Amino acid sequence: MSAPGRGGVDGQATDTGTVGPPGQASSPQAGGPEAPAPGATKDQAGADPTSVGRAVAVGVRDALLPVVRLIDALGAHVILCVKALSWLPRRPLRLVNYLEAAEYIGVGSLPIILLVGTFTGAVMCLQSVFAFRQFGLESMAGGVTGLALATELAPVLGSLMLAGRAGSGIATEIGTMRISEQIDALESMAVNPIQFLILPRLVAGTFMAPVLTLLFFIVGMGGAYIVAVLSQGVDHGQFVASAKDLIEFIDVVQGLLKSCVFGFVLVLIGCYQGYHATGGGRGVGLGTTRAVVIASVTVLILDYILSNILLVVLPN
Repeated sequence: MSAPGRGGVDGQATDTGTVGPPGQASSPQAGGPEAPAPGATKDQAGADPTSVGRAVAVGVRDALLPVVRLIDALGAHVILCVKALSWLPRRPLRLVNYLEAAEYIGVGSLPIILLVGTFTGAVMCLQSVFAFRQFGLESMAGGVTGLALATELAPVLGSLMLAGRAGSGIATEIGTMRISEQIDALESMAVNPIQFLILPRLVAGTFMAPVLTLLFFIVGMGGAYIVAVLSQGVDHGQFVASAKDLIEFIDVVQGLLKSCVFGFVLVLIGCYQGYHATGGGRGVGLGTTRAVVIASVTVLILDYILSNILLVVLPN
């Protein structure tokens, strides 16, 4: 009778692992780290190249998404503009719609245009007088103020005021008609809503914006005269002479041409946001906010572009 072996019974040794076929290592204990299979590559043992490529693609897509949305929105505005202008030579004309739109955009915006124009010219002239007085050239304040008003301040600030007042009102009005299904009712009565609602406002905005810009310039020069001559003691003759020497007709024309483009664009943006409003009252509010913000930014961007073009096409 043989003696028991060490660590086992009847001469058989025990092992913590599972005994496998000859020539193969025993498997690790349960719960231990799993060793990579023989012949496994580094990519298989570490990061998956497919998931890395997918993450890179998602990152690139997210980075380019704002650009795609911008191009898509720009194309949608152009399509709406083309559809509206295509109805211009068609009947019925509906002159009453054009007159009502001109009254809302032009006459309704007069108070804020006159107020902002007066104080813009006044503060511009005040700063000019104090700056030029150091060199004994305070008489040039009238010409400098008039040139700034004619080429930049009147068209830009006037259009910004128009975007805040008329652009927001147009977006709210058309947006309310959209969510209350009044636009659908027009279509059911065989009335094209683009011809009935959008085209008159585009035409009115294009023609009324230069008129408001001209009034802005006039009252701005009036405010500048009051500050320079009556408040700061600048000679009347020198103020008028400097204005005549520096301000040319072509400068006023540049401002009027800018305001035509600004008026058309800001009304188009307001019409687009209202026409495509969704989501009830909250959607109308968001559309109105977007109309004011987008129109204001667009006016400033277009001002730089048009200034570069007009300074070459219409030099002094």
